[in-house]
Amino acid sequence: MKINPEQRIELHGFNNLTKSLSFNMYDICYTKTKEEREAYIEYIDEQYNADRLTHILKTVTEMIGAHVLNIAKQDYVPQGASVTILVSEGPVVEVPAESLDESPGPLPDSVVMHLDKSHITVHTYPEFHPHEGISTFRADIDVSTCGEISPLKALNYLIHSFDTDIMTLDYRVRGFTRNVDGKKLFIDHDINSIQNYIPEEVKSKYDLIDVNVYQQNIFHTKCKLREFDLNNYLFGYTKDQLVSEEIEEITEKLKTEMDEIFYGQNIK
Repeated sequence: MKINPEQRIELHGFNNLTKSLSFNMYDICYTKTKEEREAYIEYIDEQYNADRLTHILKTVTEMIGAHVLNIAKQDYVPQGASVTILVSEGPVVEVPAESLDESPGPLPDSVVMHLDKSHITVHTYPEFHPHEGISTFRADIDVSTCGEISPLKALNYLIHSFDTDIMTLDYRVRGFTRNVDGKKLFIDHDINSIQNYIPEEVKSKYDLIDVNVYQQNIFHTKCKLREFDLNNYLFGYTKDQLVSEEIEEITEKLKTEMDEIFYGQNIK
């Protein structure tokens, strides 16, 4: 169904479409010793503890003009954190036509949207390789909305909230709503690719792959940083403190780890 961006769809009742965005980010680091690994995990737990994650999700909630109904948050032992926010429709506003356009969403200084009967969650997973000296931090963020607004409009802010080497993005529209004539509508906005909701300056830094199933309103995009600077992956020192053989070995391990995550399969 092709949607005319100038014409708002008239519905029989409430928009019952459920739109879900899953944003998975990965940060990779080389931690040679047990002490380095523990320091990295401690750093990650401090940077992305439950309080900071709550602030990020509450900012998303404010951006889309919603009311917070309930917050559940937890820091785990030995590491990791989770936050879930249940939200409801905020003050009734006229949803702008551009809110459904394929374009990057606003940053926190632009509050233009609302949603209803929805939730936002984040879970973090710091972990390490037992032998290769690789530590990985993963954060899974899910934003589900019911109504006219697509959670893709929160993607721009989420990308800017995390330092990420690899991103995997999934977007799906479920259910149906009805127009005034009773005809089922299984999607209420045009979408060609999740990439259209990522700013150009961000896309220029990543290699991107799409896997889309248009007939089922399922969209998937993978992103991996193009440029590799070993100094960005060493914790507590720089590559000028390493010999050439170490630089080559560590670089191979890091790039293999990133490729395996990006392509979703073991290479070795």
